[in-house]
Amino acid sequence: MIVKNRKKAVFNWSGGKDSSLALYKVLQQDEFEVIALLTTVNEETELSSMHAIPHALLEKQAASIGIPLYPVFLPKNLPVYEQRMLDAAHHFKAQGVEHFIFGDIYLSDVRKYREDRLHPLGIEVVEPIWNLNSTEVMQDFLDSGIQTKIIVTDASKLDESFIGQDIDANLIERMPSEVDVCGENGEYHTFAYAGGLFKHPVEFEIAETRQMSYQFKLEDGEEKTYHYWQAIFAES
Repeated sequence: MIVKNRKKAVFNWSGGKDSSLALYKVLQQDEFEVIALLTTVNEETELSSMHAIPHALLEKQAASIGIPLYPVFLPKNLPVYEQRMLDAAHHFKAQGVEHFIFGDIYLSDVRKYREDRLHPLGIEVVEPIWNLNSTEVMQDFLDSGIQTKIIVTDASKLDESFIGQDIDANLIERMPSEVDVCGENGEYHTFAYAGGLFKHPVEFEIAETRQMSYQFKLEDGEEKTYHYWQAIFAES
């Protein structure tokens, strides 16, 4: 019997649609041995940095997929992201990991940022769904059978009614034409919970929807406020 020597890798996990699709493709191809799902979590809120998914639900996702979660906890309003991620990279490098896998599609500045920091450590960036257009990615996602709900929307692009909706062909048809079908410009974020790479459904409940506002300082020094609709998960 021939035993395939797979490359050790860490998958950078967001818990959403694109992340799930990218990992699904990686697991199907069987080129990599994914030893951990790395994700960043706010120390204070215990919510994931981008999608605001509770740490407990991220653990449930990982358990259903069958790959352990490796949370990187970040304190609020402290510029320690790069150091914490560098520490995580060194941790896995010591275990023989030479590949970090991401679910990016076509944001070249994001990919360059990752490569600039990981390549000096001898870690290669792998992007399974890179450079596909959003229509292709969405079709691949629908074909995968992965089930996911919208849990965050940019309030200026998608209203409250989209929160809690499953991504399917009917929902895609109802999205405004100016919205990227994959939400690649931050129009929406999702929570994947069943189908495809999941061995069993992740149990969860959305308790309510709230409008959240965040203030960001732009490169030119201007401060701008962004408004979002956000699902609030019931405690499990």
